[in-house]
Amino acid sequence: MLDTEALPGLPRAERVQVVDTWLAGLLDDAVGGTPPPLARRGSAPPRTGTDGLALVAVGSLGRRELPPHGDLDLVLVHDGRPEIAAIADALWYPVWDAGLRLDHSVRSVAEAVAVASTDVKAGLGLLDARLVAGDAELAGRLRTATLSSWRQAASRLLPALRDLRRDRARQVGELAFLLEPDLKEAYGGLREGQVLRAVAAAQLADEPTAEVEAAYAFLLDVRDELRRRTGRPADVLVRQEQRPVAVALGLAGEDDLLREVSLAGRRLAFVADETWRRVEATLVRRPRSRYRRVRREPLADGVVRQGDEVVLARDARPAGDPGLLLRAAAAAARADLLLSPYTLKVLAVHSQPMPEPWPAEVRWSFLRLLASGRSAVPVLEQLDQEGLLSRLIPEWDRVRSLPQRHPWHRFTVDRHLVEAAAAAAELTRDVDRPDLLLVAALLHDIGKGWPGDHSEVGEPIAAAIAARMGFTEADVAIVATLVRHHLLLPATATRRDIDDPATIDRVAETIGCDGAVLQLLHALAQADGAATSASAWSPWKAHLVAALVARVQARLGGVPVEEPAPVLRPTSPQASTPTPDLPGETAPVTVGIRDVADGQEVTIGAPDRPGLLSTCAGVLALNQLDVRAAKITVEGGHATSVFAVRPRFGRAPVPEILADGVRAALEGSLPLAERLRQREADYHQDGARSAPPRISWHNGEVSGAATGIVEVRAGDRAGLLYRLTAAIAGEGLDVTSARIETLGADAVDCFYVANPSGDPVDPEQRRRVDAALVGAMRPAGADTPVAGA
Repeated sequence: MLDTEALPGLPRAERVQVVDTWLAGLLDDAVGGTPPPLARRGSAPPRTGTDGLALVAVGSLGRRELPPHGDLDLVLVHDGRPEIAAIADALWYPVWDAGLRLDHSVRSVAEAVAVASTDVKAGLGLLDARLVAGDAELAGRLRTATLSSWRQAASRLLPALRDLRRDRARQVGELAFLLEPDLKEAYGGLREGQVLRAVAAAQLADEPTAEVEAAYAFLLDVRDELRRRTGRPADVLVRQEQRPVAVALGLAGEDDLLREVSLAGRRLAFVADETWRRVEATLVRRPRSRYRRVRREPLADGVVRQGDEVVLARDARPAGDPGLLLRAAAAAARADLLLSPYTLKVLAVHSQPMPEPWPAEVRWSFLRLLASGRSAVPVLEQLDQEGLLSRLIPEWDRVRSLPQRHPWHRFTVDRHLVEAAAAAAELTRDVDRPDLLLVAALLHDIGKGWPGDHSEVGEPIAAAIAARMGFTEADVAIVATLVRHHLLLPATATRRDIDDPATIDRVAETIGCDGAVLQLLHALAQADGAATSASAWSPWKAHLVAALVARVQARLGGVPVEEPAPVLRPTSPQASTPTPDLPGETAPVTVGIRDVADGQEVTIGAPDRPGLLSTCAGVLALNQLDVRAAKITVEGGHATSVFAVRPRFGRAPVPEILADGVRAALEGSLPLAERLRQREADYHQDGARSAPPRISWHNGEVSGAATGIVEVRAGDRAGLLYRLTAAIAGEGLDVTSARIETLGADAVDCFYVANPSGDPVDPEQRRRVDAALVGAMRPAGADTPVAGA
């Protein structure tokens, strides 16, 4: 009897051996317990035992890779034994009785081959066929016939297999860049290792190398530990299981695990991409002669195009030409081609260390490579996979496949840097120094490979790299400044009031009043955002950053300029509702709406009263509107609140509904707090996060009526802005404006606050505001700590 409870804990090879032995015993029992049919007079005696009968494992068991809680994929192969149905029933039922999942079939060799020749999944499975028990000669015939059929049908089946993998990649993503990767189906996962063997079986590619097999084996180990931990057939490496899986594999933590998974996935994906290019080229040449002469076209000194790839010229000498590596890479990217695998190997083996500082010709080739934009990305990946990029920039190893836990980021750190450089290539005509923009884009997050604030840590690292590349001292200083302050513009634009002169002065002082640096920082912010995700660089953020840059540029010009239009501008009312039920107040509530970048601006006019901004924010939240910025002005007892909003579910705000909601909330007939609590329950949001909320004060960065800025970082939830502004108002402070930024599941809300008396916010009042804010963010019955800054 199979001990299914102990089976997952066994090492993989032992687990396969135990299952094989058990299945062999089941086959013997099934054959021995099934009486042979009566022989007809004059016919050959019926066969007994396993003559003409073979139990064959396919899938993971066939590959000797059976994971914990894995399916058993079995084929009962026969050559016409009449009692085969009874034998099959006697074999399958004990497997089901043991609680194992079974994918089974009963086939003759001809039937199996017929299915495999038309169904790519069946054909792929039969390539792994392995005899478990029974007639070895019959199983050998199946193996031989399957391989022959697969090779004959390759021109038809392999394109279908390629399309199948590409579809799954679009649905699941690429293993190397997922925070919770599907180890099996994501592109670069276990399926790629199986596909590479299948292509090799079709004799259209070499067998996978030892490096590829090592990457594949590591992913198998990760999946085994994941399934042991979860106790179920799981293939997605979810966040909560990453640390225990890492510990089980002897790694320091979850980031180390994700990094190793990424490296393995990138290797498998890289080899798979190259293999498919070879397959497609081979299939296109058939049935035409594969010995046709391929034209060679010069691209650069020592570099030629040969067919659809770039190779070295016959007289090229990699050992004596330090510029050849980057000259070839740049030529490939400029031609939108790739270096041939053989050329990559030659360059990896024979290229000499780069002189320091780099010769001008080498630096020029590197810049040409980066300036190629999207075409440079796969070429840089080629250099990276062969270890050539780390030879040029040794610091690259620290960020290679380094995971980024923030949900906004689509890529690991190194790939993000490459993507940022590609995005920067599209902006080179907007700046006076495109070379510095390209290098800064490639290096702006290089500090993430070291402890500490990556902008501060990255500054000297980027300076050292730029100096090694041969840039002048002045240019090195600019690159270092760009890396140090690459977050300055987006962070300021989204978290500070850019209509406040103090904000503009602070930015100008930070960059040293240098207009050229401001220009480069603007382009770098766009490239960084585009390389992160659409959420990270929305039209609204682009609008805010551009407005900030315009204001700083005007400040740096040193000449009187026309006052810039404010970011949030009141809109004429389109709907109004009287407020006769409010004691002593007759002014109506008015609402105006206009379309702006990536959303709408909502202007709400109402009689001034404490907490009005909070009330309006609560009504907007109830109407499924996410607020990104807010500002309130008061004149003659009447307040005008302007909100930049984005509909959460795509439904534009309706002025009449908002006006009615604000009026009802002001008169008390709309219980905002209760309705928002119900909204949280409906969306299963309780605001509880593993990290506590963080509150910080910035009192030296404002001018005008505001006397301080309070910044709150917390888990996002329905009505958060309403709760926070209500808490601030409850402690006697007016909120004059707000900047709201949502980073995945977190919110960063910055409020400009002022005492009605004009006095500064004293420490005791700050303490009370902090406590009120924590209370506003605390779910019912929870005890939420707060982190200060």
